[in-house]
Amino acid sequence: MTGFGSAEDRVLSGRLRVEIRTVNHRYFNPQLKLPADLAGVEIEMRERLRQLLERGHVAVTARWVGGPGGNLERSVTVDLARAKQVLAAAQELKKKLKLKGTVDLAFVARHPDVLTAANGTSEQPVTWADVQGIVERAARDVVAMREREGQTLATELNARLDALEAAAQTIEAQAPARLKAEHERLKQAVAELTARTNIDEQRLALEIALLADRVDITEELVRFRAHVAAARAALKSDQAVGKQLGFLAQELLREVNTMGSKANDARITQTVIAMKGDLEKFREQLENLE
Repeated sequence: MTGFGSAEDRVLSGRLRVEIRTVNHRYFNPQLKLPADLAGVEIEMRERLRQLLERGHVAVTARWVGGPGGNLERSVTVDLARAKQVLAAAQELKKKLKLKGTVDLAFVARHPDVLTAANGTSEQPVTWADVQGIVERAARDVVAMREREGQTLATELNARLDALEAAAQTIEAQAPARLKAEHERLKQAVAELTARTNIDEQRLALEIALLADRVDITEELVRFRAHVAAARAALKSDQAVGKQLGFLAQELLREVNTMGSKANDARITQTVIAMKGDLEKFREQLENLE
C-alpha cells in the first residue's frame, strides 16, 4: 500500500529530518539512504520499521537540515608524513623502472589518507535512541495514510463481494429450471431409444441419479458463500489480510469455475463469466492491500 510520512526534530547539536515512502510489495523490502554518521543505527532502524510496516517496498531518507552533518563547515587535514612517504616511494619506483615523467601534486593528493575531510566538530556518535522517536513518528504517519487507503479499498472490495453474492443467488435461482430441463432432455432421449428397443429400467434410474449428481451445484454454492463470509470477516480485521484474501480469491474462483463446468446452460454461463470479471477486479485490488 502507498503511504508517506515525515518527521523532523533536534538530534544532539543538529536537526534531522526523516521521510518514509511506501508502495505495495509482497514482502518487507526496505531501502535506506542515511548520512554516513547514521550508519550505526541502520540495523535497529530496519528492524523497527519491519515491526511497524510488515509489508511493502519502504524507502527511507534521512538528512541533516541543520547541524552536525548539515551546516557545519568541514575541515580538511593533511598528513604530511604520509605525503612524503608516497612521494618518496613513487620517485624510487620511477628510478628503478627507469620511467619518464614527474610525480605531481595531484598524484600525491589522490592517495588515501593524505587528505582527510572531517566535520568541524567533536560531536559524539548518533545512537538509535537519538533518532528512534523521529523514525517512529514518520512511520506512524505512513501507517495512518495506509489505513485510510485500506478503508477505501475495503469498501471497494465489499462492493465486489456484494456483486458476487448477487450473481450466486441468480445462479441458485436458475439451477432448478436447468436441472428440470436436463431431466426432460434425458427423458426425450430415452423415449426415442425405447421406441426402437427394450431398455433396462434399473439402468435408466441409475443414469438419471448420476446425471443429477453431475449437474448439482449445491455444494459449490455453499462453499462459495462460506468463502465470501470469510473474506468479509477478514476485511473487518485490523491485521494485515492481503495474503488471506488472496487465498480466498483463489478458492472463490475455483468454485465459480466448477459451477460453470457443471452448468451446461447459456444463462448460467453468462453469469459465471461476469463473476470471473468481478473476481479478477477483486484480485487486482488485493495488490494494493496489506
